[in-house]
Amino acid sequence: MMFGGGYAMLPILQREVVEDKKWVTDREIADYYAIGQCTPGIIAVNTATFIGYKKRGIIGGIIATLGVISPSLLIIMTLAKIISRFENAEVVVNAFKGIRIAVVVLILNAVIKIGKSSIVDKATAGIFLVVLVLALATNVSPVVFVLIAAAAGILIQSLRFRKGGKR
Repeated sequence: MMFGGGYAMLPILQREVVEDKKWVTDREIADYYAIGQCTPGIIAVNTATFIGYKKRGIIGGIIATLGVISPSLLIIMTLAKIISRFENAEVVVNAFKGIRIAVVVLILNAVIKIGKSSIVDKATAGIFLVVLVLALATNVSPVVFVLIAAAAGILIQSLRFRKGGKR
């Protein structure tokens, strides 16, 4: 059972599919998170769909999607009925304050793990810093940031290749 939505599921997905099952690498999961952020829907569901598709094609994608959303759907329908009766109770309000803090820590942990596998040199650190500053200073869509970062990555690699560097 999780609180915090799609982002809160990212550390669990990372642990299950990268560390435990070894279905994908840290680099692949970071790519799936990036694509999942840019596509409609919840990032954790999108990521699970990509992994399911990678492992077993269209059927794998469908089953992975259903596997991620079904428990949540059943739990949220049950909890909605229960919580609506007690949502203003002080103990419930205070519990959710604590839960939100724990979710922030879980998300930060996922970000750090993804960052370690994604920020590998000065160029990627530069892209990270530019996107971070823009994200904090503007209300631009995340899709724009991903497109900017993709263009920067392509440009940097092509410049390296022209100078005789590695591809």
